Amino acid sequence: MDEKTMVSDALTGINGELKLFGDMIAQTEEPSLKQTLKDMRNKCEMSQEELYQIARAKQYYVPAAKATEEEIQHVKSLFTESTML
Repeated sequence: MDEKTMVSDALTGINGELKLFGDMIAQTEEPSLKQTLKDMRNKCEMSQEELYQIARAKQYYVPAAKATEEEIQHVKSLFTESTML
């Protein structure tokens, strides 16, 4: 297995963990457990960011083109119009 594949697999795994942490945090009522899960999620996010930066530096990952101001405003309007009804 080459380095690019390993970095990609690691990012995929971390992204899955982040989703799980979000689900667990939302379903947890006990405050200290909720805080522990948030702390774990934050550490996981830091690891994800570090791997992402490595992937970008090595050109293993090329981000999508930045959205135009028109696209940003369109998405914002979708959320503000639909959630305010």
